Amino acid sequence: MKLVCFVEGEFSMAYEFITLDLESEFARITLNRPERRNALSLAHMREIIDATAKVGDSDAIGLVIAANGPVFSAGHDFADMAGADISFMRTLLATCTEMMTLLQSIPQPTIAKVHALATAAGCQLVASCDLAVAAKSAGFATPGGKGGWYCHTPLVAVARNVGRKRAFEMGMCGDVIDAETAQQWGLINYAVEEDKLEEAVISLLKRATRGSVYSKAVGKAIMYRQMDLGQKDAYSLAVEAMAGASQSQDAQEGMSAFLEKRSAKWVGR
Repeated sequence: MKLVCFVEGEFSMAYEFITLDLESEFARITLNRPERRNALSLAHMREIIDATAKVGDSDAIGLVIAANGPVFSAGHDFADMAGADISFMRTLLATCTEMMTLLQSIPQPTIAKVHALATAAGCQLVASCDLAVAAKSAGFATPGGKGGWYCHTPLVAVARNVGRKRAFEMGMCGDVIDAETAQQWGLINYAVEEDKLEEAVISLLKRATRGSVYSKAVGKAIMYRQMDLGQKDAYSLAVEAMAGASQSQDAQEGMSAFLEKRSAKWVGR
């Protein structure tokens, strides 16, 4: 069944594999293909890209990525890929990369709400979000190492969360790690009881979105840029970014409000 979404009064594309909620300050994209374990087919990923772009252009101040069904996401859909030629596979993986990168490119903080198992590209999806909270019953794996197709692209995102040694273990062994281990390793922010998951997600997102929306958007963009640089170049970028941002109206308002011991009034620029 296709879900026809309406975004700010305008007709959106008809989504078959996700739902999009833009009604509150925190937008929500929900993977909604439970009968396929939320496997990320090419069509599914294109829907996520479309919805994420809409959130990026909206007045929402944060984005939750959630899922319906017994699995958060089982990764790529093998039904899409079995027997496919290399041209199709390049398109599929390039689309996946576009989706993951877009989550880090929109101005709003993105948070994964992981209620269950996330494997391969599903684990990559969690790693690509800015923040992540999982139920203690959830698990994470890049299982390609146990089979015949190594999880090269998922491990790009995973390694940037957990570091080389742990990423190597996940990639080579392919075993599921539990949510508490994922928290210790840095793949997620918190592991909580399942009945506290929604509360914990919203609590973290509220804390991550307080203050100037403009300042947060600049902060997110520079964070990802400097993390790919050496320390000297990272400092050069950060110095220029912070000096430039100091001239924004919100930065000046924040300084004035602190000195005058009053609540700041943000204008978003």
